[in-house]
Amino acid sequence: MSVVLTPPLPPMEAKSVEEIPTVDGWQCEPKWDGFRCLAFRRGKEIYLQSKSGQPLARYFPDIVVALSRLPAKKFVLDGELVIDVDGRFSFDELQLRLHPAASRVQKLAAAHPATFIVFDLLESDAGKSLLKVPLRERRMALEKFASKNLKSAAAIRLSPATTSLAQAKKWFDKAGGNLDGIIAKRLDAVYASGERTAVVKVKNIRTADCVVGGFRYASGSKLIASLLLGLYDDTGLLHHVGFTSAFKTTDKRALTKKFEALRKPPGFTGNTPGGPSRWSTERSGEWEPVDPKVVVEVTYDHFTGDRFRHGTRIVRWRKDKAPRQCTLDQVAHREGRAIALL
Repeated sequence: MSVVLTPPLPPMEAKSVEEIPTVDGWQCEPKWDGFRCLAFRRGKEIYLQSKSGQPLARYFPDIVVALSRLPAKKFVLDGELVIDVDGRFSFDELQLRLHPAASRVQKLAAAHPATFIVFDLLESDAGKSLLKVPLRERRMALEKFASKNLKSAAAIRLSPATTSLAQAKKWFDKAGGNLDGIIAKRLDAVYASGERTAVVKVKNIRTADCVVGGFRYASGSKLIASLLLGLYDDTGLLHHVGFTSAFKTTDKRALTKKFEALRKPPGFTGNTPGGPSRWSTERSGEWEPVDPKVVVEVTYDHFTGDRFRHGTRIVRWRKDKAPRQCTLDQVAHREGRAIALL
């Protein structure tokens, strides 16, 4: 069959669910904390595509080189780009790669090379499209491809997969740090490009007690948009670790009044908001410091790089807990090492 797959090709998406599917007919994989990437090879030509359809090759020249060295001369792979720093995957390092200067990107790649974790084969090395082939057969083709091409490719790794619910639960228990949860895919499903019909994702939601060290106003408003959260380290410094903005519009006026009354510098005494940050989930504008007296329990799904990766949700206000009891050891262990799964 002639080559039919060309970028941009929308990757298959996942729908969020509460639990790992317990019925037969599902394949489970670790959900890696990185950048989704489709890799196309046409002879000497390598093209890397982001989840949003944008080119990535200029930011990951090390992966381009690794793919060009594979014996297969044509293929389309679906996977995740990650960067290992001291045994942990660093999302911050991935963000740093998105730099306009090629010299800077090359320097970053030399210091911390990326890894491409592959979990699907969309076009075979014979140029055959596998989009209409069920996952069960695509996985077999991928494992065969890996055995022929990836044995000596340290930067290109095959993601593990299982049909065992017990094994999937073991991976799920390790979620945090390198793992973002579990992905489950229907074994009988074709590759549903751009759709969420055949894949689900399960994240491990946890809670932490945090100190409010500041807040931000909404743009063009004098009402609070978000509360800035902090945790204390062993030396007594309060570090900014994330934010929450998941409160009702009707509560904003009362919250604004409450925290305006607590305004007092410095707020955070360790890492502060608005410093060097490439986190796209949080605006890095002006913020107001407050006296760190208020404790709030929040839910979160992922803690890495000394931050909550996404915005958190308020569970309750903890008037019964002293701020100094809110320490990093609640979450620091979540930066686990999961590279051994590869």
